[in-house]
Amino acid sequence: MNYRHAFHAGNHADVLKHLVLARVLEHLRLKDKPFRALDAFAGLGVYDLTADEASRTGEWRDGWGRMEEPFPPAVEALLAPYRAAVAAVQARHGTTAYPGSPAVIREALRPGDKGVFVELHPADAATLRARYERDPRTKVMSLDGWTAVKSQIPPPERRGLVLIDPPYEVPGEIERLGAHLARAVAKWPTGVFLAWYPIKDTAALDRMVGELDAALPRPALRLDLLIDRPDDSTRLTGSGLIVVNPPWRLAEEALLFLPALAERLARQDFGGFRCDSIGAQS
Repeated sequence: MNYRHAFHAGNHADVLKHLVLARVLEHLRLKDKPFRALDAFAGLGVYDLTADEASRTGEWRDGWGRMEEPFPPAVEALLAPYRAAVAAVQARHGTTAYPGSPAVIREALRPGDKGVFVELHPADAATLRARYERDPRTKVMSLDGWTAVKSQIPPPERRGLVLIDPPYEVPGEIERLGAHLARAVAKWPTGVFLAWYPIKDTAALDRMVGELDAALPRPALRLDLLIDRPDDSTRLTGSGLIVVNPPWRLAEEALLFLPALAERLARQDFGGFRCDSIGAQS
C-alpha cells in the first residue's frame, strides 16, 4: 500500500514493460474477435514527469528520456505501437505526460474489447475511476491484484492478456509471482500472461524461473533487460518479463529490440539482455 509508481514512471523498467505490452496488444488486434486485458496492479494510468515525485528521482531521464533519438528502421517498426500510445496520451494530457499500463492498454482497445484496471490504493483507484469511468470499454476495480488474477479469469471473451507487475515491497514476492502465475495459467491455459519482475536478487529470480520452466504446461519466454552489472542485490540493475503463450513472433521481435534497448539504456557502459524459452516447449 506504500508503493507509488509516480516516483518511477518512465524509467528503464517502464520502457521494457510498456514496449512488450504494446507488442502483445498489437498481436491480439490482428484477429477480429474481441479480447480482454486485465491489469492487476494498475497504478494511476497517467503520470506527469515534471511532477514532484518523478522530478525527485529523475528516473525517467535514463528511461523514456533516452528514447527520443530514432532507432534503426526495423526496431522503430516494433516500437511504433508503444510510441503511438505515448503520443496519444501526450496529446490529451500535455507533452510531459507518460502513460502507465492502463493507458497503453486503453489506446489499443477496439469497440468490443475490454480493459479491466485493478488498483488497491484508495487514492489511485479513485483517480483511475475518474479517468476511465466514462469509457464503456474500460472498468476499474478496487481490489487486491493477486485476488483479481484469481477471480477474473478466464474472461467471457476467452482471449486476451493478464499483466502482473506487483510492487515487490515484501520479501518473497518473486516466489509469490511464480506460484500465482503457475496457478493462473492452469486456470486459463490459453491466456497470454505478462509477469514483470525487477532484477536485483538474481539467485531468487533464477530459482523462480527454473521452477516455472518445470511447471508451466504452456510455452513461455523470459525477456530480461540489464542496464547495469547484476552483481549487487541491493540495486535495481534491470528488469524482465515472463510472457506465457507469447505471440508466435515475439521472440523474433525481442531479439531485435532487446539489444537496441540494452545499448541505448545502459548505465556505466554496461548493457545486456536475454531472450530464453521456458515452459512446455523449452
